[in-house]
Amino acid sequence: MGSVHYYLWTRLVRDPGFPPEVSRWLTALFVALFLSIPLSLLFSRMISAPFARGLVFAALIWLGMVLLLLVVVAGLDIVRGVSVFIAYGLQKAPADPARRQLLSRLLAGTAALIATGMGLSALRSGLGRVRIHELRVALERLPSELDGLTIVQLTDVHIGPTLRRDFLEEIVKRTNALNPDVIAITGDLVDGSVADLRAQVAPLSQLRARHGVFFVTGNHEYYSGVDEWCEELARLGVRVLRNEHVSIGTAEVSFDLAGIDDYSAHQFGGGHGADLPRALRGRDASRELVLLAHQPRAIFEAREHGVGLQLSGHTHGGQIWPWNFLVRLQQPVVAGLVRFGQTWI
Repeated sequence: MGSVHYYLWTRLVRDPGFPPEVSRWLTALFVALFLSIPLSLLFSRMISAPFARGLVFAALIWLGMVLLLLVVVAGLDIVRGVSVFIAYGLQKAPADPARRQLLSRLLAGTAALIATGMGLSALRSGLGRVRIHELRVALERLPSELDGLTIVQLTDVHIGPTLRRDFLEEIVKRTNALNPDVIAITGDLVDGSVADLRAQVAPLSQLRARHGVFFVTGNHEYYSGVDEWCEELARLGVRVLRNEHVSIGTAEVSFDLAGIDDYSAHQFGGGHGADLPRALRGRDASRELVLLAHQPRAIFEAREHGVGLQLSGHTHGGQIWPWNFLVRLQQPVVAGLVRFGQTWI
């Protein structure tokens, strides 16, 4: 982060050659914004919640802006580098200092305007009302009597320093209004301990589904005290599936719902770790099977074990351009409904 801030400072503050007073103020601002990132994480554990929330919120907005500024400034630098190379090849005279300074100011202003526009667009999307996406999935082994069964999937809600009880209350209200048969929470529900967030997640107890509410761990639960959260969710009426499966439906008509620990859970010990064979032990392979797995990369093993549908999260749809292209280096799917062999995800 220090290197990125230094690079952006050289391009946006030093190179344009602003008057000394302006440069000093902009430099101080860059230093303050850089320090806000580690300090916000520290202060959120030391000071009152309202102040901590504002500080963390501002720091995370700046963190997003840093990514956008880096992409835009680096892109403009590449264009400028190519033009200099071409000019050198054509043996054109180098630009005089005044022209170089003017160009630096023009590039700095252009980068700031583009990144700010992208940042405001991202903020509007991130702070807007949660959208409901409806997908229809055909599962070959699902009994015809269950045609039209609905699963509401909630994933990566991240209740913590920035998203609080009021946000979750709205999600619960809108989820219940859909009158679902099953509610599946596929991890990364919280960013913080049970002691800090118990009151914030309490609205989960109001979730209602005909066949129950189910949860599997995401990687962020392991940063937040996973065993305590599993106990707390059970207390709120949420069934935690840890490498196990349950039957959904009636004695005559049903399918299997399985859930596994997060893909990275084995790193944290304590008996945690994804184990799909264990989750499917003893089930009838002719029955339809829906799997809850936080990370999409569980799909490859799911495909080999006859899973009909895998519900995952983790990627945040790529979260912010151009990060979505980098996510594809780790995860086979970033967003949407995709089929791997006979398995939908």
